[in-house]
Amino acid sequence: MGMDYYNILRVNRNATNEECRKAYRRLAMIWHPDKHRGDKQVAEAKFKEISEAYDVLSDPKKRAIYDEYGEEGLKGNAPSCSRSATSYPAGTSGQNIYPFNSRNAEEIFAEAFLRDFDLAFMAQPKPRRSQTGARKSQGVNVGAANMSQKAPGIERKLECSLEELYTGSTRKINLSRKVITSHGESVTRSETVVIDVKPGWKKGTKITFPKMGDEEVNMIPGDMVFEIDENPHAVYTRVGNDLVVQQKLSLADAIGGTTFKLHTLDDRELTVQLANIVSPGYELLIANEGMPIAREPGSKGHLRIKFDVIFPSTLTEEQRSGIRNILER
Repeated sequence: MGMDYYNILRVNRNATNEECRKAYRRLAMIWHPDKHRGDKQVAEAKFKEISEAYDVLSDPKKRAIYDEYGEEGLKGNAPSCSRSATSYPAGTSGQNIYPFNSRNAEEIFAEAFLRDFDLAFMAQPKPRRSQTGARKSQGVNVGAANMSQKAPGIERKLECSLEELYTGSTRKINLSRKVITSHGESVTRSETVVIDVKPGWKKGTKITFPKMGDEEVNMIPGDMVFEIDENPHAVYTRVGNDLVVQQKLSLADAIGGTTFKLHTLDDRELTVQLANIVSPGYELLIANEGMPIAREPGSKGHLRIKFDVIFPSTLTEEQRSGIRNILER
């Protein structure tokens, strides 16, 4: 049994060309494969089906053959009629009248919406001439404004810990967006998107899901955009690709040297040996222990250790004298 093109477009057999066009436009926007990444095969099949139905019902000759002989008649295979030209409406050959595969579903989609543009343009007031005979420019580019505009997008902050931005992570996010039903109604639908946060991404990095935002009638669906936001860390501060940490030292350690450990963002224990005397403003730099560099896989920034030297609050006269003797030698 052949396909019921009227049922596919959800129109009755007396539907006008304009009614068929509106029905196709609504369904094509719903079933376009770009909007169904999770189940693209099903969407492609449905999109092709409604495109085929519209291609037949919008063409008077094809529709006449289909109404009389069904889908087989379009291919010149109607069992109840001969294959002579006289068995079909005038102007048709009776053989290979409708080879749908030769017309891409995307081509039909583009033609249908191009027609919308043309109709919108013709409906605009014609530009008037000024008193000098020159044309006024206002209103000429208004045509097709609706279908060339995007519906409002969805913008969200994606809060990430510094650990997530160091090691990377996979985030599943549930949110709601407006979609247009096959009956032209706006409803709210829950969506789940998956974002792979890459090591080294920075605050302000944007992840865009094209046409996954809100939908509005006669408008291109908006985009869904997430912007990385970095949560403050208790120990480390990020400066570009570097990590900065404050380390407290006693005066004895600052002068005499010491060894201490830092817990890294990827759960390692980093042993730091301090051999130099820590003077005011001294900063120890450890290469390749900073943040991963997103555009240079395998590379990292620096770890910059700044020191806060803790001076003793009191000293005995003997201690003062001993320190002075040592420092003045």
